Order: sequence, then structure tokens, then C-alpha cells
Amino acid sequence: MCIYLNCKYFYLPWKMVNYIAAPLRNNSYILYLYVYYFINPVHSMSILLAAPNRDMKPYRDALLKTDPNLEVEIWPDVRDKKRVQFAVAWNQPENIFGQYPNLKVISSLGAGVDHLLSDHSIPGNIELTRVVVPSLAGQMSDYVLTAALSILRNTHQYHKQQLTGNWKRLPAEKKDHFTVGVMGLGAIGKQVAADLAKSGFRVNGWAKTSKNISGVETFAKNEFSGFLKRSRIVVCLLPLTSETKDILNLDLFKQLKSPAHVINAGRGEHLVDEDLLYALDTGLLESAVLDVFKTEPLPDSHPFWGRKNIVITPHIASETNPGEVAGLLVENYKRLLSGIDLMHRVNSEKGY
Repeated sequence: MCIYLNCKYFYLPWKMVNYIAAPLRNNSYILYLYVYYFINPVHSMSILLAAPNRDMKPYRDALLKTDPNLEVEIWPDVRDKKRVQFAVAWNQPENIFGQYPNLKVISSLGAGVDHLLSDHSIPGNIELTRVVVPSLAGQMSDYVLTAALSILRNTHQYHKQQLTGNWKRLPAEKKDHFTVGVMGLGAIGKQVAADLAKSGFRVNGWAKTSKNISGVETFAKNEFSGFLKRSRIVVCLLPLTSETKDILNLDLFKQLKSPAHVINAGRGEHLVDEDLLYALDTGLLESAVLDVFKTEPLPDSHPFWGRKNIVITPHIASETNPGEVAGLLVENYKRLLSGIDLMHRVNSEKGY
């Protein structure tokens, strides 16, 4: 429920609106004056955007385009910290959210929330949410399918041959003989697995519990070894939790069907860097496609740079679009002010 007065939005629980309006029901002008002069000062608040490594101006502009009556501030330029009740964050500096005494909700700017769950300075009474929009799954599906097709058709190998003037045909394989294993079958993983299957790949999926996805053979948590042994390409789309940290390790690589490949578009902390290099050097793996890293941007001195069997992309597999996420953020902000349940709340115990 919202009341729109004098270019300001005031979101009040329905019972409160009825309580205020009942004695004034026959005089809308008096009701207007009452709400404007008495409610307006109390409900003046702002949204905080905190993502130091991103340009947040397009997000601020998109929020204001969705609702011109909002007040949106970009960290660290905050006029009054007491007015902030809703924040949007991505890789925020630690210890900043304890400075906002009236902060009630922090939304991740994307689907991942490990940057919030790992920030132990966030007070326990603050509710966490995340962004779930259709384009994120579509973008990720495009990225993984492109990487899988490049592996299947030896695209990167042909590019290396081009640089040396080497005209050589490489053995071609069929999609339906090339099994892709998707680790993580949430909203994004499900679409990735389904789209891979539609394109003709044989697809396995692994999650905590078995899922029903057309064209995909799924494996439950306790069937991990069987899942790995049938997969030539393993794709990591898992959330980052204590259980999944360092899951892309030497033991996993040894169980893959040879010759094997890894695509990591989950989180950098899923991968043990040293184990990947060893697996590539010893022939356990033929190649790796990496979009996420423990430290971003990837340091100039990192050994991944310059490796012919590693493809690096700068965390672009699935990016939030300001115009698309603005509507979701504004909706959750209004729900906060109205006392309505928030969308896409984070379960801290599960880690997503």
C-alpha cells in the first residue's frame, strides 16, 4: 500500500492507513495536509549503493527512472547515515554496514551472496536478499554453451595454430558422444543444463537432491563420483559455501572422463589454483575456461596468465543489467517499507 503526496512516496501498513484515514474519509484535502505535514518527515529515507569496483551511476539512474521519488546515494557519499534502511552491495569493503543504525535489508547486486555472508561485520538482524532475473540465466547459458562448443570444435587450438601458420585438421567429435556435467542445478544451472541438452550435448547434472530436467540425467549429492566419471567437461555453477569451497581440486580432476576440461563460472574460491595447474601440466586436464578468480582483477603476476590451455574472461559470464534489476530492487524496497515479505531472501545456513 502506498500514498503518493507532494512528489513523495510513503509506504504504510494498510491498517495504519485506515486508522489515519477513517476520521477524515470525507475530506481528502485535510487528509492530504495531515499526511504531508506529519508523516512526511518521519518516512524520509534513502537507498545506499555500495560497490567500490563498479560504476554505480547507471544503477542509481535506473532506480530513479523506475521511481523518480526515491533518494539513492552511492557509497561513500552519504549525507545522513540514519536515513539508510536499504542497501545494495557487491564486494563491499568490510565494516561499512555497522555504520548505518537503521539499516534493515542488504540486497546483493547479483545472484551470488558470498560477499555478504563472509562479511561478519554485518549485524545479525539485517535481512539479506539477492537478485534473480531471467537474463542472468540466459547469459550464463550462452557463456557455457559457447565455451563447450569451442572445446568440442577445437576453436582455441585452431587459433593457436593460426598464430604459427599451422594448417592442420584436428579430430572432430560428435556432441552426443561428449558429456557435459553441470555442478549446481539452481535457477541458473537448470537453464544451462537444459540448453546444453537442447543443443545436442549429453548432459549430466549434480545437486544436493536429484532434479527433473528434460534431457538431463541428474545425480544427487551422494552420487558425486558417478557424476564425475561420466563427464568430459565439468561446469561449476555452485553457490560458494563451506562445503563447496575448493571443490575443484586434484581429486575431482582425477575422476573425470579423459580427456577432460573444466569451466568455472561459479566463484574463484571453488578452484584450487595449484591443483588446476598440476592437472593441466600432467595431462589430467586438456583445458580450462575460467571466468571467476580468488582475486579480481586477476593480478599481473598470476600464473594463469600466458597459459595456452587456459582461457580467461574477466567475470563477464553473467552480468546484471541496471534497467532489469532496478524494478526488482524497488519492489523489495517498497515491501520493506510496507512490512510485506521480501522476495529472494537468502538462507544464511544454506549459503544462498
